[in-house]
Amino acid sequence: MNILIFLATFLAMEFVAWFTHKYVMHGFLWSLHEDHHTHTNVGFFEKNDTFFLIFAIPSMLSILSGTLLSIPWLLAIGFGILAYGICYFLVHDVFIHRRFKWLRKSDHFYFRAIRRAHKIHHKHLGKHKGECFGMLIVPFKYIRDEFSKRKLVRTQLF
Repeated sequence: MNILIFLATFLAMEFVAWFTHKYVMHGFLWSLHEDHHTHTNVGFFEKNDTFFLIFAIPSMLSILSGTLLSIPWLLAIGFGILAYGICYFLVHDVFIHRRFKWLRKSDHFYFRAIRRAHKIHHKHLGKHKGECFGMLIVPFKYIRDEFSKRKLVRTQLF
């Protein structure tokens, strides 16, 4: 049962991240997210990195409380949030923005679709008129387009 809670939490976090990105980061906390779009930060860290802490707090509190109070379902929620945070970090900071040079670019159509959707998101430098606020779930049109390009390349090779 706890594994289902973990998985449900992980999946729910995509929608929490989408909502937070659209209505909080591009809303009343734009002042913390703006430098991520405009690249006006000086140095390695961005004000936008504050959101890492904002999302880490409920995860840490859930893991700590679940452990100390012996509440397995709360522990599962905390680890579900943590797992999503790790995936978000790897996809967003490592794979897309290449802030860490740990991964090479992938030619897989799904990862290319994620990269394309995020690039479309970043073409809007301002707070308004944004699109593609999710991270792991991207609009189907990007997946379809990238899959078609890959299929086209394969047919041209043979």
